[in-house]
Amino acid sequence: MTNPGGNEPKILYVDDETLALTYFGRAIGSLAPVVTATSVEEGKRMLDQHAATLGVLVSDQRMPGELGNELLRYARERYPHMVRILTTAYSEIEDTVEAVNQGQIHRYIKKPWDITALRVELKQALEFADLRRERDALLREKMTVRQSQTLTQRIGALQTLYLAVSGLSSFSAVNDYLRAAATVGLHTLEQPDWALKDYTELVGEESLRTGEFSHAVRQAHQDLSTRFDGKPPAQALDVLAEVLHGKVSPADGNAAALVDLTTLTEFLEASSTHRVSAAHAGWLAFLLWLDGKGWSVTAERDGATVKLRLVDNQTQLTPAQLAAWMEHFQDLQQAA
Repeated sequence: MTNPGGNEPKILYVDDETLALTYFGRAIGSLAPVVTATSVEEGKRMLDQHAATLGVLVSDQRMPGELGNELLRYARERYPHMVRILTTAYSEIEDTVEAVNQGQIHRYIKKPWDITALRVELKQALEFADLRRERDALLREKMTVRQSQTLTQRIGALQTLYLAVSGLSSFSAVNDYLRAAATVGLHTLEQPDWALKDYTELVGEESLRTGEFSHAVRQAHQDLSTRFDGKPPAQALDVLAEVLHGKVSPADGNAAALVDLTTLTEFLEASSTHRVSAAHAGWLAFLLWLDGKGWSVTAERDGATVKLRLVDNQTQLTPAQLAAWMEHFQDLQQAA
């Protein structure tokens, strides 16, 4: 049931009693546009349809079929920003206590209503909903900044790791890594729950993840150097196939086809709580090992796969080029 005014609704009221719906609309309609529903099932549809504008959900408890608690739980799980209010008679107080204990409601309004008190409660709920929207907008802005910082720090960490493993300053393997990742593109970084974690905790998680990744790359590089240093660079793709455990297969023109594209981007795009896989650590270790032999890898997108080819020339990564890579990946991230 839609609101008669035609404006985008800000309050959803769910009750199986037609008189209560009419009474509520007349009492509250002057505060904000109201949309109503007569059952939990219809209430869920209204929530999904108007989630972009709804700020307050008011639900009766006793209705045919499912109870109001189920609708409040549904709203909490899918639209946690919404202010949830349960209205019911005093005789149903046990249901109210259950809803409070489960965190499903912010407020309880006893029936029959005192109209003045009802209007005050709804006015405060609307104000609280507006504050939440403002907070969410600030959090989104904060997330965007944090996302950009995280990506920049990860690219910088690749430089540090390159120096620690190779002792060189050309950063050729870093350039190969970034070039291959750019060929695949990035997905949006999974964002942390800012309501549950503070900034220092997030920094700690990111530092731990980077440290573990660096350790895994150094170990993989040492293993490659021990096992394969006698192999000529021309056989390097065979080495890569072993390192990635079947993720690559031979392709035409002395190339290897990689199907699992996240193998090229995992460190850059996964969340701070996601530990980097051994395959991805092996990929960077392989580039570092190949760099020590004076060779590089090029990556070319071919439908659902990426073709990797060996080249015997290297390009030095200058500070200006690194800055350009950082800007490029930030653009890719925002477009994801």
